Amino acid sequence: MGDFYVSYEYWFAAVQLVLAMLGMGATLTGRDFRDVVAEPLAVTVGTLVQLVAVPVTAFLFLRFVGVSEGVAVGIALIAAIPGGTTSNIFSFLARGNAALSISITGITTLACLITTPLILSVLVSQYLPVDFSMPTAQIIREIALTLLLPLAAGMLYLYLYPRSAATLSKWSIRGSLLGIVLIVVGSASAGRLDAEAFGGDNMLLVALFSALLALMGYLVPRVLGLSRPDATAIEFEVIVRNVNLGVLIKAALFPAAVSATAALGDMVLFTLLLYGALQMLLSAPIIWLKRQR
Repeated sequence: MGDFYVSYEYWFAAVQLVLAMLGMGATLTGRDFRDVVAEPLAVTVGTLVQLVAVPVTAFLFLRFVGVSEGVAVGIALIAAIPGGTTSNIFSFLARGNAALSISITGITTLACLITTPLILSVLVSQYLPVDFSMPTAQIIREIALTLLLPLAAGMLYLYLYPRSAATLSKWSIRGSLLGIVLIVVGSASAGRLDAEAFGGDNMLLVALFSALLALMGYLVPRVLGLSRPDATAIEFEVIVRNVNLGVLIKAALFPAAVSATAALGDMVLFTLLLYGALQMLLSAPIIWLKRQR
């Protein structure tokens, strides 16, 4: 399993991301984006927090906290990727403004075609090997083909076949979750998820970064006086990142089969998967508390 996964790591990541975005698209219609016009303040705040505040937080964190190269690249990836479908679900469960969450996710997903390579180039250039060149065109192509295209295909399917769209979405999301499980199992069997090699200090740093994002996501919308449902939606958009996209970009930048950057790539992958687990652990009590209110 380990050797097979190493040979086809990119395709594992690509397929699971395509399925996730297809599933998300099959739940979206043009009506879901009416909040852009109806609630411009909340949408604007949520989008700016995602595209500006989160990367700035990552920049300051990397500048003032001692972080190894692999962890730094992983944190930069976390900051550069948008929210995902899970943030929309969590907003709904926490009685937040789910429509607002969907709108912000859609806008930042479209924007990441430009913002993701830009944020990465600013945040990680000093942590990469001297001879490493950021493949901006490749990142843009990956986002277009595995993020935006399946998202549009899912929306088109919902428009043409509304009765079966929910089934398509359900099984696509399940397939994506299975893809994540296969990535974890494949990476572990190939010896690439080594907690001891990653180190307890690095785990604490990733946990600290996730806590900072959670704190920022909580404070900013409330300081600006947004309603509780709107603030909750923005909070989950900040906490819950599209780790699927991060894994795909990692696979494109640092293929497991290329030994020269394999060790760096392993650290990046562990950072992404650890953050993915932490965002779930952070979200569960937040949802419970907000439902109690």
